[in-house]
Amino acid sequence: MTDLAATRSLLGDLIAIPTISADSNLEMIAMLASYLGDQGAEVEIQTDDSGKKANLLARIGPDEPGGILLSGHSDVVPVEDQAWTGDPFGMWEDDGKLFGRGTCDMKGFIAAATAMAPRFAANDLRRPVHFAFTHDEEVGCLGARNLTEILKGRETLPSIAIIGEPTEMRIIEGHKGCCEYTTRFTGFEGHGSRPELGVNAVEYAVRYVSRLLDLREHLRHRAPPGSLFEPPWSTINIGRLTGGHVHNVIPGRAEVDWEMRPVNDGDMDFVNDNLRTFIARTLLPEMKRVFPDADITTEVIGEVVGLEPMDSNTARDLVAYLTGANGTDLVSFSTEAGLFQQLGMSAVICGPGSIAQAHKPDEFIELDQLDQCLTMLHKLADQLAA
Repeated sequence: MTDLAATRSLLGDLIAIPTISADSNLEMIAMLASYLGDQGAEVEIQTDDSGKKANLLARIGPDEPGGILLSGHSDVVPVEDQAWTGDPFGMWEDDGKLFGRGTCDMKGFIAAATAMAPRFAANDLRRPVHFAFTHDEEVGCLGARNLTEILKGRETLPSIAIIGEPTEMRIIEGHKGCCEYTTRFTGFEGHGSRPELGVNAVEYAVRYVSRLLDLREHLRHRAPPGSLFEPPWSTINIGRLTGGHVHNVIPGRAEVDWEMRPVNDGDMDFVNDNLRTFIARTLLPEMKRVFPDADITTEVIGEVVGLEPMDSNTARDLVAYLTGANGTDLVSFSTEAGLFQQLGMSAVICGPGSIAQAHKPDEFIELDQLDQCLTMLHKLADQLAA
């Protein structure tokens, strides 16, 4: 069986396991662990607190620092209310394309990397190759955040991380972070004719949103010199504001969903520190003067750091050699790459398929893209054995 045929077969098996983020991924992780274990890989499964999700970390080659990490997320987005022309969890082929939920985002890369395990194992590697397959990337990179916390302090960390998100095999060396929050306001209800006797949660939520919009304007002037992002500054978006019931009742509850896309960690700290001060010094004291139990809380839905472009990037240089590419790009979507960069690894994003197909009905990956990915991994196997 050729590497492409093995990849196609394995991808069909992975697509058949509906690892939507709301559901367990344990069956998929167990399948990959068995496959890699059969090739002699050292396999570690890290289960989350719920016991229903897990990361897989595996290694082929010597237990030494300086290896290469191949990383992908196991979860996929839902298919409800999408007009698929076939079974999203029953992969089918048409005109050189493989269709199914997760084919490009990002089980195609996982299948290619795993199908290459026999080649890696047979090559008597002088430097190790690591596999990291995570859970819950689509809902805040939860698995990768757990994984990187566990990896902190380990002496045999890889030095390079290749995250196989769908980039059409282009080298991506940077993206913004993605931070998502829900801020909740607890006020004190009362009759609308006496607003001074209540604490209007919606009014305080509006003032909070106004501060967010002010901060958004400040961020425009904090763009790093020479920033290549579009737009070049960090951004804030207000996604939802809800609260209240009827015209004549002082609303006691309100919620704001908002997100920030920071260019750098400094902007994330700038915004969050400013909001904490605004709440502590202005909003909460005013609310508590009327109702001592008034409160404002912020739930962190996800805080994912960006991948910061670096002048010196050994991962970029390696993947350029492996693929023959002579240029790099930045992207607007976020990935787990920045988390590995924070561990001290040199990181890039490069994988088969197009992000334009991700999350859509009839998601697909072209067989030619998988073939290009396998060519890159073949050269990597030779490089690690040299």
